[in-house]
Order: sequence, then C-alpha cells, then structure tokens
Amino acid sequence: MGTQLSQDALNRALIERQMLRERADIGAFATIERLFGIQAQEPKSPYVGLWTRLNNFQPHELEDLLISRHVVRILLMRGTIHLVSAQDALALRPHTQLKLDRELQSGPFAKPLRGLDLDAVAEAGRKILEDTPQGTAEAGKQLKELWPDREHTVLGNALRNKLALVQIPPRGLWHRSGRAICTTLESWLDQEQHPMNRETLVLRYLKAFGPSTVMDAQQWSGLTRLGEVFEELRPQLVTFQNEAGKELFDLPDAPRPHPETPLPVRLLPEFDNILLAHADRRRVIADDRLGVVVGGKPTVLVDGYVVATWSVAKDKSITVDYLDKLPKSRQKAVAEECDRLQDWMNP
Repeated sequence: MGTQLSQDALNRALIERQMLRERADIGAFATIERLFGIQAQEPKSPYVGLWTRLNNFQPHELEDLLISRHVVRILLMRGTIHLVSAQDALALRPHTQLKLDRELQSGPFAKPLRGLDLDAVAEAGRKILEDTPQGTAEAGKQLKELWPDREHTVLGNALRNKLALVQIPPRGLWHRSGRAICTTLESWLDQEQHPMNRETLVLRYLKAFGPSTVMDAQQWSGLTRLGEVFEELRPQLVTFQNEAGKELFDLPDAPRPHPETPLPVRLLPEFDNILLAHADRRRVIADDRLGVVVGGKPTVLVDGYVVATWSVAKDKSITVDYLDKLPKSRQKAVAEECDRLQDWMNP
C-alpha cells in the first residue's frame, strides 16, 4: 500500500478536481462532463454550482443546454436527480437499473406492487409518456384503468423506477420553471441507451473525486462489487492509504495539491457533488454535520471544509449561519462571497 494521505491532502485533491480552488474559464457543458454530472434535486442548485466554479457563468447558458437537449435532468446515481450530458445519461442510466429494481422489491411500494407484472406496467407507461409527456402521477391514473385494483401513485412510482425518465423544460430552468413533466430518455434524445463499461465509469469517477476507496466509489454510484473493477484496473492506477489505513486508488497523473494549499471561500448549493461522493465524507465535512446535507441546506466552505450554511432571505439578501467560530478576516471573506452571489442572483 502506498504513501499515507492526510485528510487535508484528500480535501485539496477533491477541491481541485471539483473546480473549487480557482474559477475556470470553460463552458457549462464541459464542466458538467468534467464533474461527471451535477446533483440536481433542487431545480436551481446546478446554476449556483456552476457559478461557484466558473468565471462569467450566466443562467441562460445552462437553460440553452437544457432546451437544446445537450444536457438532461434524470434519475441516476443513488436514485437521485442529476444533471448530466445527454451522452452520459445514455451511458450511465443502465447502471442504475438494478438498484432501482431493488427499491421496488424492498422499498415502501414493494407490498402494493406485489403480484404486478412490472414489465407490462412499464411498457404501458412508456407508450403513455412518449405520446404525451406528463407527470408520473397523471400517467399512473391512466394505468389505473388497466390495473384498477392498484393505486395510481403506486403505478406512477413504478414508472419512475422502471423507465429512464427525463424531466423536460421548463423544469430546471432559471428564469421560469414548472413541475416535473416526464418522457423517456430514448424518446427525448431519439437514441437508445448504451452502457459505458464499468472500468470507464470508475476511471471517470476517480478523475472527478479521487483518491478514493472502493467503498467511496460504491457510495457515489450506488453500484456494488466494484472491488473487482478496481482490481482489474490496479496496474494502471496508483495507491495510497488514508489516515485510517484504508487503501485509496487514483489516476497517476491526477492533481494532488499540497495539503496546505490556500483555498478561497466557496458557497455550495444544496446537495453539492462533493458532499455526497464518498462513503467517508470527512475530507470535506465532519460526521456530526452531515445533517445539514441531508436537510438540504446550502453550505459554505472555508479553507476547504464546511463551516456554515447559507440561505436567501425574503429581501433577497444572503444570510449565513455559522457552525464554527471564525476569525473576523474569514467572516469578511465569507461576507464578500455572499455579496458576489447576491449580485449575480439579482442583477
């Protein structure tokens, strides 16, 4: 096993790869692909996530990508909504199907779905949603005509898991939005799904989030048995260990900045990528603070770690709730970054 990497070293590597040390001069599309998708449960959070990573990003750039179908909003890793490029959606979505099928067999809808031919439900739902995009609950009402003994909400949720559904604009736009109206990924892009191999998936993950353990990659993806893939890739990877002695894998030429590299204040949106991409998240947030992530609170990074949450007040000003006591110089830097975000959100 290789050299030990401290928590700060892992922090700096993650911050660098997630484009949070220095704002970049590249476009939104290239950023979304480099980050291997952006968490997007909250429709407007990807806009803040891009603003905090890019110079001169404006909302219309992402709106144009959604409308032109270059990027899509779709259920992916861990069964959550992500914003990804169209090609990554087609390549990643097949990998999530096993987990989504397991949810239907063991989750809260398992009992109401018992004895139902889910493939038949999915095929009927596909025809409905490709003919007229609509919410899954509405599609469920039409399916209830075929399966009158089942609740429409249960049938609609079966479609959510069994089909690759895209939430189409105006859902996810900045200047206007709407409820989740869905159609199938294949219909929206006029292409079939084509799964990337698991080796490529792991290499893309490491490029965006490494160095990482096998468990980290499994936490991010929702996949199991990735240890086999890491072993196949071992000859082309480098290995380290974390402070707990667990083996970390990485790409040989990936950036691993000095652990004392200075970092700017960054404001993160709800459920930002870096907060959910590892089994051990202490490289960016202390274990006793994970509740702020689960609760969907936007967070503040100071020196690379979560030290506060932020929110938009009724008067559109940004307020900060500190979890740590910070020196006045750091608080001043946080206030200045909040002012920049406030100006951007309310031009």
